[in-house]
Amino acid sequence: MVHFATTPSSKGREEREPWGNQVRRLGGGPRGVAARFAGIPDVRYQQDDHFVDDDRGASEWTLSGTTTEGQWIEVRGCDLWTFRDGKVVKKDSYWKIRTS
Repeated sequence: MVHFATTPSSKGREEREPWGNQVRRLGGGPRGVAARFAGIPDVRYQQDDHFVDDDRGASEWTLSGTTTEGQWIEVRGCDLWTFRDGKVVKKDSYWKIRTS
């Protein structure tokens, strides 16, 4: 989490608004990651690929695990990153949720 700026902007997929759940506060990045592990204790990120070009980057990944309610999930997703002075200042996440 040392790679996140003091006040990063993180946009997740959990909200009803088109821009997602926005976290914009000190420690927002670490709290978001902690919440992911709390809700999916055995979370795994696999099949990942990453690139950076100047102050922008992208990550593609597959997330899988069992939620605290006992539901198995497997989603393909990506993060779009913005960097400033070697730190993450914005992270925008997208999930492609598959239903059975």
